[in-house]
Amino acid sequence: MRLIPYILIGLFNVFVCTKSVAHTLVFNHWLLIDNFEATDSVASWIKADTKNDTKPFVANPQVTQRLTETRNGSSNAYLLKKPAQAGIVGNRKALTFKALPQIVEVGETYTFYTRINVAAFPNNHAFGLSNMGPEDIKKHDYNAFEATLRVTDKRESSGLKNSGALMVKVPDGYANVKHNLKGNERDAKPLEPGQWYQIWYVVNNATKEQGGQTYDVYLQGGSEFPEQTLVYKNASFRMQREWPLTHFLMNCNTGPFDKPYGNGGLKYDDIYMTKGIELSTPS
Repeated sequence: MRLIPYILIGLFNVFVCTKSVAHTLVFNHWLLIDNFEATDSVASWIKADTKNDTKPFVANPQVTQRLTETRNGSSNAYLLKKPAQAGIVGNRKALTFKALPQIVEVGETYTFYTRINVAAFPNNHAFGLSNMGPEDIKKHDYNAFEATLRVTDKRESSGLKNSGALMVKVPDGYANVKHNLKGNERDAKPLEPGQWYQIWYVVNNATKEQGGQTYDVYLQGGSEFPEQTLVYKNASFRMQREWPLTHFLMNCNTGPFDKPYGNGGLKYDDIYMTKGIELSTPS
């Protein structure tokens, strides 16, 4: 009978530990935005070509399609996005977006995870998060973005030629991510076409006064980043509206009709989100 109190204490400790582990699992649970395994997954995304200057005119020129590949002996589905088919230019705003499964309120920090693969250069792609609704996203296109990641080798109006490295938003434009941020080393090399990269972006949706409207980026993939690496810290939200984040947004364009950038594609897969800072790989 003297053992009963100790047994009860032991059971209580097991219960508390179990509750703690369960809480951790829930806290670190990745919410699926899309992994494109469902055959009808593209139907859940809104598509809009809001500045379609194609000549001759092509209605709905963007390419946003679910494809499959064989990886490590098994089939994998992904999304291919291009502003238009090869040879078609003049589609300036090829928008594709979807509501997040969980709104990121002002003051909250969430980690987003995305895998990307450059199908081809030349191109001009941007993707990330918006705090606008569908009609305002269509109206504001690039200015509907907040946390933004960019892949392009286009030449800017200033004459600067982008390299094709992963880029983040900064107050005066965009910046390449770094090869080794801790060592303050060189810019990262261009993304390698045909290689899958994992990206974790930790998004701080606190107010500017509280040090928010920023995001940190971690990258793994290709020959340059065999391990997960912090490649940029405190990138800037594009507009800093201090509103709840509501949508995942992709945008790409062919450039103007007379000076096209090219319409190489970008592949997307395994888009997830979770509350807090979480640098594991969703499974």
